[in-house]
Amino acid sequence: MVRCEKGRAKHLSDRKTIADSKRAFNHDFPHVIPSLYRRTTDELLVELHLLSHQKHFQPDGLFAIGLGQVFDVFTRGYRPEAHVKTLFDALCRSSGFDPNALRKQAQKTLESVRGHNLEEVQGWIQQQGKGAPEALAQGLRNTGNSTFHYSRLMAVGLLSLLASAQGEESSDPERLSQIAHELSESVGFSKARVEKDLNLYKSNLEKMAQAVELTEQILESERRKREQKESAKLNTGSSDQMTQGVEACSNIS
Repeated sequence: MVRCEKGRAKHLSDRKTIADSKRAFNHDFPHVIPSLYRRTTDELLVELHLLSHQKHFQPDGLFAIGLGQVFDVFTRGYRPEAHVKTLFDALCRSSGFDPNALRKQAQKTLESVRGHNLEEVQGWIQQQGKGAPEALAQGLRNTGNSTFHYSRLMAVGLLSLLASAQGEESSDPERLSQIAHELSESVGFSKARVEKDLNLYKSNLEKMAQAVELTEQILESERRKREQKESAKLNTGSSDQMTQGVEACSNIS
């Protein structure tokens, strides 16, 4: 189980307000965020802040996978690319979460199901981790607690976990969403919440993909215009030099 920097997030954040978290974020990430990515950044910052105040929230494997997936998907095309890791780290640390530990936990949990078919993974989830690799079993045991606190990022994590299994069904987004919905109660999630959260995730995913594509088209168009202007300047300069040369020859003759 991931522990937060300097102890559990809820202890670190007892006296923190959202303004405190934003100040901490801005301190660690003093860069202008492009408008396309600002909303996602703000939403994740607020969500992590609120979760850090939840007494019974545990940042388990499904949460770590979901957080990483949402961040990675909604920062595609971010420029400069060198800022992406710093942005993720600043978001996590602003509310006391350890970004490196979360990334490692997500990777370890995903790797634990690779090489296993979807049916096996479903069985482990239905049995709340019984017989599963320890990385997955640990997170699933937490979901069975009466004090378990759900996050929408866990639903995305469940979907991503299923997608990492082997087999044709694991590459079918609609089928995976259906399976995630069916398994939701086995891991202590509300079916209605999971359905709502996954539908919103997919809808936002489509909008983001369209926005990124449009932005790339605009940038490409601007790049071509700049090249055309530079080419025109070069051609004009060459033409002027030729004219001057002709005039010089005329004067000599």
